[in-house]
Amino acid sequence: MAEQTTEITQPVQHETQATAPAAAPAQPKPKQPRQLVRFTFYKLDQQWQLLPAEVREQGKRELKRIVDAYSERALIRSYGLYGVRSDCDFMLWTATYEAEDLRWLSSQIRRSPMGPYLREAQAFLAMTKRSVYVGKNARGAHDPRLVISPEDSKYLFVYPFVKTRPWYMLSLEERKRMMNEHIRVGLKYPQIKLNTTYSFGIDDQEFVVAFESDSIADFLDLVQELRETEASQYTLRDTPMFMCVLEEIDQILDAIGA
Repeated sequence: MAEQTTEITQPVQHETQATAPAAAPAQPKPKQPRQLVRFTFYKLDQQWQLLPAEVREQGKRELKRIVDAYSERALIRSYGLYGVRSDCDFMLWTATYEAEDLRWLSSQIRRSPMGPYLREAQAFLAMTKRSVYVGKNARGAHDPRLVISPEDSKYLFVYPFVKTRPWYMLSLEERKRMMNEHIRVGLKYPQIKLNTTYSFGIDDQEFVVAFESDSIADFLDLVQELRETEASQYTLRDTPMFMCVLEEIDQILDAIGA
């Protein structure tokens, strides 16, 4: 009888190597949020002045309440243009991180007692954005161009701005060279603060610029010098121009006989 053998198979021990966990990919730094900015110019219909005094008084109180309520959720400043422009009486400068804030303000004004008599004569929508012509080291921890912080100077000069298409065909280095001259002129007027916002794709213009100054003459001289810079030849449009005077909304309404 053949001898039977039983082969006992031992479990194979697989050699394993300890591996370090894969390093987590570096997370991009969160971007500083941008603000939506709107400059809204209003013209009051003179028919409003023919209404009874008590109706007009109620309307003024309600409009001031709306402006005050908006100031609790986002930035707002009011400016008078009566006496310097014939097509508008006042302007509201607003900045917010939410488009719904702008829609809320417009809706509240339209549905107020004065709303049917207020016409938006002009409006510019823009957004804050980093400048490609200013080095990062000059910005510090937070880029001031991304946050609207009014200095509340007496005057605000506002206008839309559009470059010619050939400007964008130039190399970035060439554009920076010309803008450096532009910036040097601006530095000669440290008493004037520039607020540049961008409108590409969200409104008709490409930029909206708003200069804060306590002197009309200083701003006139600045603009005249800027016209003489090389970059100025690539300006397609920079009108209409609005000279606005900082003033509380109730004072503006009183002044225009609302």
